[in-house]
Amino acid sequence: METIVTSQRSVSSKINQNGRIVIPSAIRQQMGIKAGESLLMEVEDGVLRIESYHARIRRIQREIAQFAKPGILASDELIAERREEARREEEEIARDEAARRTGWLKEDQVA
Repeated sequence: METIVTSQRSVSSKINQNGRIVIPSAIRQQMGIKAGESLLMEVEDGVLRIESYHARIRRIQREIAQFAKPGILASDELIAERREEARREEEEIARDEAARRTGWLKEDQVA
């Protein structure tokens, strides 16, 4: 298997008969990957993208950081939304029950 490093970001390599390719040590160091580490691979428009799990997590964190509200945890916001939804559901159930008791709503009309 032949590998030629042409720059810090670009290499030329050949795939061996078993379908394996070597990532040169300079590239592995630049990517921060170590022997035995699992990698993620995907093909998009004919381009093979290889990244470590840590790199994927950091990239996704950067991508979603734009949606973060300063001083507010997403988990707190989600809990507040769910509590409000539960409150509305309870109000709807109470209205339906009151309507049923007063005869305004029949049993088969309840959602």
